[in-house]
Amino acid sequence: MEFEITSDGKLRYANNSNYKKDFMIRKEVMLGPLVIEEIKRIIRESDVTNSDDSKWPAPDKDGRQELEVRMDREHISFTSAKIGSLMNVQDSEDPEGYRNFYYLIQDLKCLILSLISLHFKIKPIP
Repeated sequence: MEFEITSDGKLRYANNSNYKKDFMIRKEVMLGPLVIEEIKRIIRESDVTNSDDSKWPAPDKDGRQELEVRMDREHISFTSAKIGSLMNVQDSEDPEGYRNFYYLIQDLKCLILSLISLHFKIKPIP
């Protein structure tokens, strides 16, 4: 799963499902300023910008997780092994920073998938 939110509010979503030899799913949605501010708040409050991924497990054969944030005048980029569970987080050299990263990824995925789902709902919500 991959997503990008541009400064003008465009959300680009892509997911290579590989389910039954399916294809790449791509969606684009325009977000309002309040949604953009909420995403920024989530990132700021996660405190992930003060973390250092050099103490996290490196990507391996099981996969990788990446997060790149360009917000205001800040640009950060993180890469780690795919996190299977919180046990993986506790075993790292920097459990607090890695835990912040893990929860931020979960929060952002949940929000993005909800926004995509709501926007492309076939039946309107009563």
